[in-house]
Amino acid sequence: MVLIKRITIQAACFWGMLFFNITVFAQQPADFVNPFIGTSNYGAAFPGPIAPRGMASISPFNVAGSQNKLEKDSQWLSNPYVHENTFLTGFSQVNLSGVGCPELGILLLMPTTGAVEINHLTYGSNYSNEVAKAAYYSVNIDKYKVKAEFTASKRVGVSKFTFPKGKSNVLLNLGLGLTNEEGAMVKVVSSSEIEGMRSVGSFCYNSPEAAYPVYFVARFSKPADQFGVWKKPSKYEGTEAKWMTYNGKARMMENTTKMVVGDSIGTYFSYQFDKEETVEVKIGVSYVSIENARENLEKETGNKSFADIYKETYNEWNTELSKIKVEGGSKEEKTIFYTALYHTLIHPNTLNDYNGEYPEIKRGKIGKTKNTRYTVFSLWDTYRNLHQLMSLAYPQQQSDMVKSMLQMYDENGWLPKWELNSTETFTMVGDPASIVIADTYLKGIRDFDVQKAYSAMLKGADQIENNPLRPGLKEYIEKGYLTTKDRGPVSTTQEYNASDYSISLLAKALGKKEDEQRFKNRSLSYRKLFDKNLKLLRPRTADGKWYEPFDPVAGANFEENVGFIEGNAWQYAFMVPHDIKGLIQLMGGEKAFSSQLQKVFDSKQFDMANEPDIAYPYLFNYIKGDEWKSQEMVRKLVAAYFQNQPKGLPGNDDTGTMSAWLVYSMMGIYPIAPGDPVYTITTPMFDKITIQLDSKYYKNKSIVIEREKNTDGKISKIELNGKRLPGFFISHDDFVNGKTLKVIQN
Repeated sequence: MVLIKRITIQAACFWGMLFFNITVFAQQPADFVNPFIGTSNYGAAFPGPIAPRGMASISPFNVAGSQNKLEKDSQWLSNPYVHENTFLTGFSQVNLSGVGCPELGILLLMPTTGAVEINHLTYGSNYSNEVAKAAYYSVNIDKYKVKAEFTASKRVGVSKFTFPKGKSNVLLNLGLGLTNEEGAMVKVVSSSEIEGMRSVGSFCYNSPEAAYPVYFVARFSKPADQFGVWKKPSKYEGTEAKWMTYNGKARMMENTTKMVVGDSIGTYFSYQFDKEETVEVKIGVSYVSIENARENLEKETGNKSFADIYKETYNEWNTELSKIKVEGGSKEEKTIFYTALYHTLIHPNTLNDYNGEYPEIKRGKIGKTKNTRYTVFSLWDTYRNLHQLMSLAYPQQQSDMVKSMLQMYDENGWLPKWELNSTETFTMVGDPASIVIADTYLKGIRDFDVQKAYSAMLKGADQIENNPLRPGLKEYIEKGYLTTKDRGPVSTTQEYNASDYSISLLAKALGKKEDEQRFKNRSLSYRKLFDKNLKLLRPRTADGKWYEPFDPVAGANFEENVGFIEGNAWQYAFMVPHDIKGLIQLMGGEKAFSSQLQKVFDSKQFDMANEPDIAYPYLFNYIKGDEWKSQEMVRKLVAAYFQNQPKGLPGNDDTGTMSAWLVYSMMGIYPIAPGDPVYTITTPMFDKITIQLDSKYYKNKSIVIEREKNTDGKISKIELNGKRLPGFFISHDDFVNGKTLKVIQN
């Protein structure tokens, strides 16, 4: 999966025709990306091409068909590709990466030969010789002896099919996808162009009212000899349809020649080749209109060749990945590092079209932005580390993400919770946008309307009636916690605490002293759920009594339980990163705290595949003399769960959260308390890491982390610019304003 560039330089001496060849080996960060990582073990990554933060993406679609090894499980999977599967039914053009619920995986393009078949179980094929790297994917489709290659620009997917002699076809199936929403339309514009739309929007089993359209225009490099449309079970070489249904409403369609509407519909373009031929297909997408999809296609790809587009997107990936350069370490370590960084740069992704237009959230109106309007905010996951990484290495992107959140607040009156393509899914619990915004501002990224942001945060934290962000808020304010009549009362209380603490930090920075103290006090209310006998948090009933019977282990592996969301009492026991010193006192001191923390790992309750306990390996840094346990634990977890293979993620990547954990862990720092601009330190896994800093936000050009390694022993001291740090923590300001952070081992 790693491409080694060989640059051959021919030099001629003018006094004699002497030529010599020099072969230069230069591996760039993008060459280490292996997109197959995370395509197994429910990682939910896809191996196909996407541009950084791209709207369009291409993935092989292999989760339909009884031939697949994981067919029984595949129907529940949230991504279009599983590495173990073997039966291909097309290549989807719009996809999500590392999410826990199915959505998108639509607009399936499929090359075939011979007679046109419209049933995917009939025209599907086994495949071989997959190649995946940054901005490129290729595969041989065995049944048809066709080679398929793919790349992408920001809003356009580009496919290249090499057909053998004979009759060849390109199918575009709008009936197949990861979900089963009703409503699609396709129109054959000419023998080389198709336009249409597909309805989606049932993410995590949302109601049909959440449906929204994805528009597209597909342009072929060669005009078809024969073309038509199908609406199962029939196909036509041209049909006239006057009505379509979308969102339950019938709509009149104009210029309906060679158009079909419905659910199980598609088009076919057929060719008769007298020798091997290549057909390229460019598909522009938009969430606004067919006209915008066409403009996206023309502006981004125009007359550019497949090779040109691949080169541009590869270079864009290399520029982004080069913001963090690592030296030393093995090829395998660089591969998992840069692939993880690659995964963090997929979501949140671009929503607006080339002209700046995007669909406003909930309003059904079209907005326009000068910056990037981002979407796919899986905030329950990403508030813990991904946005902190963006603030450090990609602050302009992070600034635009905050501005996108504030646009959403303007549009529907609330900050996002789990926003997806201008629909609010309200998936998971808590009020995480407040944490992200406070963390961003406190890291010095302040080119957004902080007063508006603060007002939005207060609304989510204080408005009791009709508050979609904080269900049970009245009870939380009155008692300090949610009770068993609410969903996941303990973990939800902890999430509200974390948000309240971030609000208190921002209030302090803005000089709002009363709010600072009020929200700081609210952030400590988890203590009312602490059972001093178990040294764990446990749920209370509406009358304030402990919930019985209580099993601290119940809820592991995503099982249902009364007190917690996606976890159990052990996995949530230390999820109060803003008050670790207070938790140490509750548990009876440092020794008791360290012992209880160790039990999480010794009893195999630590879950690397989920977020609530993701920071636990670093918590030993709070106990003087036990910091070596963090160093040892992080090394073990990286080795155990992150590898250069399809199952090389611990589970669902959660739109880059697991990958962000790895990036930080391999650099030797971690944002231990979301909202609080502080890093804790452990052993870097490279000799030297150089983080390029954006001069718009930071005064230094870069910050360097160095490892001075004599053995694999414990860290003996940490120095910033040659001056020893007193412990294993460093503020964000000190870090980015320094020059070299040196970690010295025994």
